[in-house]
Amino acid sequence: MTSNEGVEPFDDTAPDDDAVDGTWDDDTDWDAVAEEWADEIGAEVDRVEILPTVAIVGRPNVGKSTLVNRIIGRREAVVEDVPGVTRDRVSYEALWNGRAFMVQDTGGWEQDAKGMHRSIAQQAEIAMGTADLIVLVCDGTVGITAGDEVVARTLRRSETPVILAVNKVDSDKAELEAAEFWGLGLDQPYALSAAHGRGTGDLLDEIVDRLPSKARMRESDGAPRRVALVGKPNVGKSSLLNKLTGEERSVVDNVAGTTVDPVDSLVELGGKTWRFVDTAGLRRKVNQAYGHEYYASLRTRGAIEAAEVVVLLLDASEPITEQDLRVISMVADAGRALVIAFNKWDLVDEDRRYDLDKEIDRELSKILSWAHRVNISAKTGRAVAKLVPAMEIALDSWDKRIPTGPLNTWMNEVVAATPPPMRGGRLPRIRFCTQATTRPPTFVFFSTGFLEAGYRRFLERRLRETFGFDGSPVRVNVRVKERRQRK
Repeated sequence: MTSNEGVEPFDDTAPDDDAVDGTWDDDTDWDAVAEEWADEIGAEVDRVEILPTVAIVGRPNVGKSTLVNRIIGRREAVVEDVPGVTRDRVSYEALWNGRAFMVQDTGGWEQDAKGMHRSIAQQAEIAMGTADLIVLVCDGTVGITAGDEVVARTLRRSETPVILAVNKVDSDKAELEAAEFWGLGLDQPYALSAAHGRGTGDLLDEIVDRLPSKARMRESDGAPRRVALVGKPNVGKSSLLNKLTGEERSVVDNVAGTTVDPVDSLVELGGKTWRFVDTAGLRRKVNQAYGHEYYASLRTRGAIEAAEVVVLLLDASEPITEQDLRVISMVADAGRALVIAFNKWDLVDEDRRYDLDKEIDRELSKILSWAHRVNISAKTGRAVAKLVPAMEIALDSWDKRIPTGPLNTWMNEVVAATPPPMRGGRLPRIRFCTQATTRPPTFVFFSTGFLEAGYRRFLERRLRETFGFDGSPVRVNVRVKERRQRK
């Protein structure tokens, strides 16, 4: 989990005589140095902080992707005059009047996914669970439809702010006709034309005014920690949830894909209350799923995004699959704490254990270098009690912050022992480092030159060896500070 994106060069006139070995003097006053770098550190914290999310929802072919492209100021979302072109939920960064936020382009739905009305309601519920603000897009050329009424009825129950946008309004006459959308009970309808830009400025002003200062997932202090149970179908997620709660909260069957809707359970474990979400299994890639499988995939993604720690269940009795690896990638990309539970351990014999060890070495060696592994049996209850300590350790790592002084003292020692590789005959000098944010821990290294990807991975590995971070991804970012030639 390393990156050098967003590097920004700026001038430096400080002497560079001590750059030969890439280190500073051990007597540096790190608090004073941090004050000198306050502007750069503040900018970096703002850059890596999780931005609030605006979800664009609505029926197929009402112009959601066109509106997304208009908001972000470039053509990113796929637009076609065919209902249901957008299948996945994709997020883009947007900026309006100095306020940055994420825009989530929600996909259309299959009309035969157990009824159109249920599909519309499911789409709205996904947005309610993960977004900080929802924009419902309707088609002004066709008026209020039964589908609009269904999704509006769902959104009226939401605690998430909702803005109603009436699209395809290209004239003053059409704007007057758009007044009928007051009937949806979602307050003022904003008439606009996403294709031509008419009225979008007023909509963006309203979005910025109603967005919270921080993303929803940041407002969880004191609340039960959120745990997502994820994995492919029939891996035992519902059985594990039932074992933990002591009751039959989820339908359990040997038929893969029994669970479609997430089931939340507040569970008292280890003297703490946890909120478990039993997510539907990921049967296949989202863009290959249909009907309720498609929505199960979307909701699993939403559960991962809303969770703080993810318990990934793998079937120890079967080979590790591409689906398993894809879910691991989703969790790592989302920056969530992670516990990997190998379920059905009661079915593993000596031969399978030997094969499993080889599969882990081949497929999971990198992720298991930091993620916790627990071997359990949800059916018999074997080692299920080990899940709580593993989740607590992972969350402690996810929340951990390293003070600037000890962090830079550590950096001094590491760089002195192993300087970064030279580039163009010059040795990059790492001048300062700080932890920009937590959840996950994100570190920023201010350097006079580019740091190779291999060296960034080395820094991440040494961070883990010294400070822990077991069970949490760690991100290493680089800001390059180019030296100005002295006259």
